[in-house]
Amino acid sequence: MLAASAGLVALFLFTGVLDLWQSLVTLVVIALAALIGDARSGPVKLPQVDAAEQHREVDRAIGAVVGAFPDAVILLDAADRVLASNPAAREIAPALAVDQPVTLALRIPEVHQAVRQARAAGARQRAEFVTRVPIERWFELIVAPLPPSDVEPASHRGRLILVFHDMTPMRRVEEMRVDFVANASHELRTPLASLSGFIETLQGSARDDPAANARFLQIMKTQADRMARLIDDLLSLSRVELVEHVAPTEPLDLVSAVRQVVDGLQMLARDREVSVSFNLPAAPLTVLGDRDELIRVFENLIENAMKYGGSGKRLIISMSQDMTADGSPEAVASVRDFGPGIAPEHLPRLTERFYRVDMASSRAEGGTGLGLSLVKHIVNRHRGRLQIESELGKGATFTVRLPLVGAPAGAAKSPSG
Repeated sequence: MLAASAGLVALFLFTGVLDLWQSLVTLVVIALAALIGDARSGPVKLPQVDAAEQHREVDRAIGAVVGAFPDAVILLDAADRVLASNPAAREIAPALAVDQPVTLALRIPEVHQAVRQARAAGARQRAEFVTRVPIERWFELIVAPLPPSDVEPASHRGRLILVFHDMTPMRRVEEMRVDFVANASHELRTPLASLSGFIETLQGSARDDPAANARFLQIMKTQADRMARLIDDLLSLSRVELVEHVAPTEPLDLVSAVRQVVDGLQMLARDREVSVSFNLPAAPLTVLGDRDELIRVFENLIENAMKYGGSGKRLIISMSQDMTADGSPEAVASVRDFGPGIAPEHLPRLTERFYRVDMASSRAEGGTGLGLSLVKHIVNRHRGRLQIESELGKGATFTVRLPLVGAPAGAAKSPSG
């Protein structure tokens, strides 16, 4: 049995001759035939082992096969109770428990319908569904009945195998392709038209005008830089969306990352005559995250505060430790400006792609309309939350909350600036 199983696994992994559900069904049938069939051969192979113990051996073998698969797999008995599941399945449905109805853990209508259809037809069924908590993920589900065996006891018949294939990366790639074409063509049209117009002017009436040449070339460089920033932000957003369903696993100190951003933006603060003060804890705030992505988050938030809230001439960056509603520790980082503020009707749409409160002001500042959308998706990938609070005439506060790990309770703040 072990040799046959190893051969099938190799065939699946290296040749692709069998697809996942066929391999799984075949392996389970081998386990059943070998373990239960050996019981028929007499006490030489299974001495003094009763039928109940033989059935338990079969269950353990099937559980081992289910646990070895990279895709999420659930094995059900004839009453749709869970017989076995692997870690990938428990990630989709943490409430999965052996001997409990699958409906208690998977409250997904598409799954239940596919199970009913597989039982009614006695044949393989396919379905697709999407989960939206904590983030959107798309799955393909294959439900396949296990072929009955002559030596299999009646209590072991009627089993179903559920195989869940995560289609999120493929769906995100397709969405990125469509969005990229639509957004890029829309946003690049204006600077491209500007470049084309100035090129025609330089080739025509301004050909021999040095002063006009210098001025037009500077405008063309500005438009080209704008296109470069736009393309860079689009590519960054697409990369983050592609892996948004995969949470980072590397620990890092959020305080040091924010300090790095503040140090790098000192020149911009001086140019705009904005006074920056910050309250950071003396102890580290450790989160699981991608350092480059989190630095991008705070670069966007702090740059925006300096550019659009800079009229208040003051900026406060603060960090602390807090608790969520369920008692879990979290790191809290906020950026507050004292500028003109944002009207309430704009707040729900600030993180949409290319949404701008003031189109002219945003473009004059070199904004692409993608910064806050990028912030939102990075924070989502880190399983955090972005909060935006503002009142007209009283500035705005952008707060990032991220799950905290390994930090002491009640970390004190250490003001500096």
